[in-house]
This record gives sequence, structure tokens and C-alpha cells, in this order.
Amino acid sequence: MSIIQLEPVTTLKGVGKETADVLASMGIETIHDLLWTFPYRHEDFRLKDLTETPHNEKVTVEARIESDPIVQFLGKNRSRITVKALVGRHLIKLVFFNQNYLKTKLLPETIVTVSGKWDRGRQVINVTTIKFGPKTDNSDFEPVYSLKGNLHQTKFRKLMRQALDHFGGEVEETLPSHLLIKYKLALIIQALEGVHFPLDANHSKQARRRFVYEELLQFQLRIQALRKVHKENEHGISIQYDLQKVKEFISTIPFELTSAQKRVVNEICKDLKEPTRMNRLLQGDVGSGKTVVAAIGLYAAITAGYQGALMAPTEILAEQHATSLAQLLEPMGVRVALLSGSTKSKARKIILEQLQNGEIDLLIGTHALIQPDVVFHKLGFVITDEQHRFGVEQRRVLRDKGVNPDVLFMTATPIPRTLAITAFGEMDVSIIDELPAGRKQIETHWLKKEQLHSVITKMELELRQGRQAYVICPLIEESEKIDAQNAEEVFAQLSTVFKGKYHVDLMHGRLHSDEKDRVMREFTEGKTDVLVSTTVVEVGVNVPNASFMVIYDADRFGLAQLHQLRGRVGRGQFQSYCVLLADPKTDEGTERMMSMTEINDGFRLAEKDLELRGPGDFFGKKQSGLPDFKMADLVHDYRTLEVARQDAAYLINTDEFWNEAEYKSLREMLEETGALNGERID
Repeated sequence: MSIIQLEPVTTLKGVGKETADVLASMGIETIHDLLWTFPYRHEDFRLKDLTETPHNEKVTVEARIESDPIVQFLGKNRSRITVKALVGRHLIKLVFFNQNYLKTKLLPETIVTVSGKWDRGRQVINVTTIKFGPKTDNSDFEPVYSLKGNLHQTKFRKLMRQALDHFGGEVEETLPSHLLIKYKLALIIQALEGVHFPLDANHSKQARRRFVYEELLQFQLRIQALRKVHKENEHGISIQYDLQKVKEFISTIPFELTSAQKRVVNEICKDLKEPTRMNRLLQGDVGSGKTVVAAIGLYAAITAGYQGALMAPTEILAEQHATSLAQLLEPMGVRVALLSGSTKSKARKIILEQLQNGEIDLLIGTHALIQPDVVFHKLGFVITDEQHRFGVEQRRVLRDKGVNPDVLFMTATPIPRTLAITAFGEMDVSIIDELPAGRKQIETHWLKKEQLHSVITKMELELRQGRQAYVICPLIEESEKIDAQNAEEVFAQLSTVFKGKYHVDLMHGRLHSDEKDRVMREFTEGKTDVLVSTTVVEVGVNVPNASFMVIYDADRFGLAQLHQLRGRVGRGQFQSYCVLLADPKTDEGTERMMSMTEINDGFRLAEKDLELRGPGDFFGKKQSGLPDFKMADLVHDYRTLEVARQDAAYLINTDEFWNEAEYKSLREMLEETGALNGERID
């Protein structure tokens, strides 16, 4: 541990008890804490040419006062001072608000350096900072920190300057020399100077580049160490499946696998044979064919004498998986059973007996699978669908019903690669990024609310052909706070419009689970023609006959959610349509609507969503599992993330990393963060 990690900030001149308390509330107790408190931006005080400065942009200029100041009082303690000034060949006005003391100093012929917002049309600078005399110092960039209490920027900068001057020599280099040379990275002390007091724009840029790489390398080292610990300590089972039987099964599938499906099947089958436990995330857009891939993996495990389990978040989804997997696997002699909360006690007893004595090969179900009395004969392969809908403990309980079974997590929520290798970095990630041949793309249209009549006409045209429709609303009941169409009101309207012709039903989150199941089952069975719903239909439900969807107030949803909703239609042989009804009030809302009409690929949309919303909001801050980086930005620094991941994966498996002195700092970081004990990074 270096000196600066132990040295308290109270050793700095000007840090008494009051300042120390404020600093402590900011998490700053040592010199190291202070130096690693980075500014969130820099004020740019470079001199600019007014002719090249856009309207409303901040500008710094040298000016000569050309008139006496005019003072106006605007009310209690409010005033405005205006003077004419010459900037180069431009005669402009400088305006100062609530700085009355300047009226005796702003005299004709005085040279000043001022910064403020440039009003190009009125030829006025609204001044925020002023220095008397020409610009002589080199402080073109001034750091701005996020501070608390009565701690001001000026004092904080002085403390930072003092810390760098007195303790800069004690800062130890944390990156090995070969990486510094390979990527032409600044030394750590140069980078600290460049972050806090850059000499120019390039100095600041190079400092940021170094810290971005270092942060991402440290994070990826933690993930790779975690993977290494798990692989060394979590011994799995080597499932020696019958390759010939698996090939025969694949030949019975009534369509050709896409190249993406074949690639993922190979990845899963390779994992099954490995003696270490599979820990893989399978991502695939709606309709990409994850179920078939899962079926092949399950069948492979079953040919080796093991049982499989698939857990889904809802009864309807579990039933759909059971139906489709039974159709695929039962002709191969696989015994499939479904277990859910609504399984009758007599049937449940039989299933549990057959499961325990090995008569059932594959058990599909909901949370019912993790009940204590569910005992497997020889569980070897566990699949969790829409894994984010289950808690960590629920997933662990299912896994523990076997002796280190292989585990596959499936999700239909496309996650951008940068987030996948960050949030799920300790997993292997497989991606089905290709849709089956011949699948019709969903036509997506964005219309304004006044065009609702034409939407209903189009919907009725689909209903007349025997199709079904979803109508999605953001709210259940009317709200005074938000002007968004609510489900109950829309249900009432459409019930009136289609009275005597089509059956309309209502679905929302406040319904009892039995009632939800009834509504969804009737829609699935074709008894309901139009389902008005909130977003509870988002995941998993398969109604091939549904060909039309309307989403009210679509600009209130994120792109990922809109894409998930859209994926409820277009699951059959019919051309399907999705209509976004929206009058967006913001540029971002408009951009989302345009993206939805132009992009059908879930992964491209997910990247766009990440760009618009940022990583925290993409997952939801509560369960994101993403680190709080000081400098790195997962959206803009994705290339550096990839490089850091490759470097970390290489380093963690070399003897040099674990033994040589230049890696000491990185090894200590792994020990401090608990990665070497297998602790998850959150």
C-alpha cells in the first residue's frame, strides 16, 4: 500500500475539521481519495474568434472597454451593468448581472478577459467570469468538480494543486510498462496532471485515454479472475453425449438450422463435454429459434443418461415450451412432463415419483420446479428462460437439485455486446443474431393520434380475415399526472366499436394471477379477438394468429421494450403490422419512433437504446450489476472495453501476472475487491 493511500487529507494546508468533514461526506479521507476524485467537466477558457463562434456558445475573449458602464436596477438585490467593448474589430456589448461592484472598475480603455454566453444576433456576451488585464496564464482548461456543502471550486482546486505538488512523487505506477508502451499511454502522474490541470486539449485527452483503459482493464481482470476461480473450484460433469443420435435428431427438425443456430449448438455441446460447469447466456432476438437450440442441448444431455430441466417465469410460457419441446423430442423417445402451480395434486404426485426414479427425462415448469419435494434422479442440464425474471437464489436452488449440472440462461431481450460482456462477463455469451429464412418482417408505422380512425379500419380488416390484435397502453387507469392513454378507457372504447362483431378483453398487472391466465389462455386459444393490455404481455407468449398490434403513447416506452412488444406479432405465417401511436414532445421521443420504423433487428435497436438512455437506464438502475466508472463510458468506449477484455483474458492465465513485480498493483486490486474469492462484482 502506497503512502498516499494512508496519508490523511488533513495534512494539507487549509483542511480543518469543517473541511475534512465535508470531504469525508464525499468519500475523500486520504490523499489518494482526493487525487482520484475526477472533474466531471472542464471550463474551456481558450481565446476564441467571435466570427467563428456559433450563437449561444460559451466564449472567452480579450476586450477593451469603450464606454462608461450603464447600471440598471431590476428589483431587490438585482442589477444589470452594460458596457460597450472592442473585441478585435468587433464593437459589442458586455452584460454583467448582479455584479454592482464592477461599476467603478469598468472604465474606458481598461483591458479585460471575459467569459460568457455569446448572443450572436444581439452582439452581446452575458459575462459569467471576468479578469482584469489581458490573458497571461496558461489555464485554458479549469476543472469543475461535483462538490458538497460549502466547499467551493476555487478552494478544492487549490487543495488538488497542493496534493499533486507535495505527493505527486509518491504516486506509484499501476500499469505494467509493456502495456504503457504498447498503447502509448501516459504515465500515471502525467495522467493525473492532465485530468486535473491539463495544459491543452491533447493533454486532457491522453489523460482520459489512460484512465479509461485502466478502469476497464481492472474491471475485466476482476471478471476474468472470477471466471478462473469458478472454473477451478466448480467442477462440473462431463456429459459424453451420443453424437450420432444428436445428428439424427437434428435431421428430424422440419427446417434447416441457420448458421447462427449451428454455431450456438456447437458452443453448447462443447460445454456439455467439458469437465467444468457450463455457465452460458444464450441471447436471441424474438423468433430467432432459441427453443430449437435448447431442445438439441437437452436431447444431447438425455442421450448420455442425464435429465434436463427448463424453468420459465409464467405458466403460459412454461406450457408453450412444454408443447413445442414435446413435439420435437417425444418422437425421439424423450419423456417430457410439465409441472406448474396449477398441476393437480394427484398428477403432481405421479410426476414427482417418475422424476425421482428416472422415468421422466425432461421437466418443464415455473417456480414449482424449485419446491423442496421436487427431486431429480440424475439432473445434468438446467435451462432458465428469461433468467432476469428470477432471483439469484431461485436459480441457485434449481441448480442445486443436481450435482454441478451445466447451466444455460436464455433471454429474448437483446443486450448490446458492451453490456453483455460487462454485466454478464463471468458467463460465456452465445448470440443467435440471424432470423430463420422466409420469416416476414413486421411492418412498423408511426402515426399521430388523430389518425386513430384509419388504424381501427386497418385492424378490422385483419380481424375480418380471422386474425387477432393486441392493443398496448402504458397505464391501467386514468391519471391526472400523465397524459397517456389508459387501458380501461381504450378497452371501453373498443368494446363499443366492435360490439356484436368481435370479442375484446382486458389484461393488466393488477388482475389476480388466475384471471391473468384465463384472459391470456382465451386469447391464445382464439376465443378473444382483441386483447387490450399493459406491458404484461411483453415476454414469451406465442400467438401465431396475432398479426396486428397498436401501441398507444409509444414514445413513453424505451426502444428495447417497444421491440419486445412488437415481437408478440409476426410469429405465424401471416404478414404482421405494428402501429405506433405517438405525438412525441422531445427530439429523443421522435428519434425513438423513427428508429422503430426503420430498424427491425433487436441488437441494432438495443445499441441505439443504449446510446439514447445510457447503461444504467438500459437495465434499470436497481438490478444493472454495472460498475460505477469514474472515467469510462460503456457507450463511447466500447472499443477500449474489447481491448481491455482481451488483455485481461490473456494476463489472468500467465505466470508473469501472478508472480512479477510490475503486476503487483493489479494483483492487490483483485485481492481487495474479493474477485479471488469468487465474489460477484456489483
